[in-house]
Amino acid sequence: MQPRIPRPTVIAAIIVGMTAVTLAGFLLPALWYEVFDRHDPARVAFSAAGVATAFALYARMLWLNMMRRTAPGHRFGLAAIAAICWTLPLLGVGHGWGNALLVPAGLIAVVLPLPQAIPVAAAAAVLTPVYGVVLGLPALSVLYEMVGVPLAAFSGYVQVWLFHVVQELREARAEVARSAVGEERLRFARDLHDVLGHSLQAVALRAEVAERYLDRDPGRVRKELTEIQTMARDSVRDVREVVRGYRATSLRTELDGMSAVLRAAGIRCDRPEVTPELPAHVHEPLGWVAREAATNVLRHSSATWCEITVRADGDRVHVEIVNDGAPRRAAGDSGSGLTGLAERIAAAGGRFSAGPSGDGTFRVTAAVPAAPAPRGEA
Repeated sequence: MQPRIPRPTVIAAIIVGMTAVTLAGFLLPALWYEVFDRHDPARVAFSAAGVATAFALYARMLWLNMMRRTAPGHRFGLAAIAAICWTLPLLGVGHGWGNALLVPAGLIAVVLPLPQAIPVAAAAAVLTPVYGVVLGLPALSVLYEMVGVPLAAFSGYVQVWLFHVVQELREARAEVARSAVGEERLRFARDLHDVLGHSLQAVALRAEVAERYLDRDPGRVRKELTEIQTMARDSVRDVREVVRGYRATSLRTELDGMSAVLRAAGIRCDRPEVTPELPAHVHEPLGWVAREAATNVLRHSSATWCEITVRADGDRVHVEIVNDGAPRRAAGDSGSGLTGLAERIAAAGGRFSAGPSGDGTFRVTAAVPAAPAPRGEA
């Protein structure tokens, strides 16, 4: 069971909260000193307003950029934070306000595009320690500013970048899952159509034959009813196997069933011989071709004969099914069966075509490679 990943807004809120804790470590000690030690209302009001404004602007811009809601106006927000954080040390560098100089660096690569953020961060890495020297910061603090500015800029960029990468991976995983569900639905619909379309057509044909012999030949009627029962049971089994997803189709079995059904319908059809050396992997796609072709002959044509050819020419195995019932087919009335066959044969790396010929026949041809496709290839 995979661990549940929080929603993006929850993760973003956590990041903003952790960043606020970091900012508090930089700014609140100095504000604490102003409130409880200096007791100067004007200085306390100015410093509290500056810290609150810096906190609010920083949190808002970090949140919006993680949500990919960037705006040109965010540059003015960054400038405002820089102005506040560079003004607060004027209250007294010896009481922690010098740490405020590092605060704007964390947003440089977040707010600005990377080509602009790099030179700005480099300039800040130089100007911040220089300003610290002007303010009279100790040498160790100046060195800290010199190293801290590029590190803060880099960590701010990586923080938002990783957040976006995680969300893109999450969206990609969701898309893969949706695609897998869609493909499975397509497979199920295609298999169900091919299985039930053929079986129900064959059952209907046997029932018509039984009805014709109802008064003349009770023995023939019993035989047809027995066949109907067998076909119905086979159909139930096939549907269960389709649902389970492991139904295997054999070209020999399908050709036997196809020729028997067509002959029962009064259509002349001889089952071709299938060589035992036929590769095992070609039975599945070519067996579906035989099944769907039989269904189409019964449903869409007025054929009197059907000819089936199976041959192997070395690198491909071919199946060709021709019947003389093309004139009864409506233009474009191919249904979803032939479309499903084309998808199956394409997935096996083969070629498929179906359509009327100029001599009044309808021809279905399929060819699949004699050698199985490498794993991972269509």
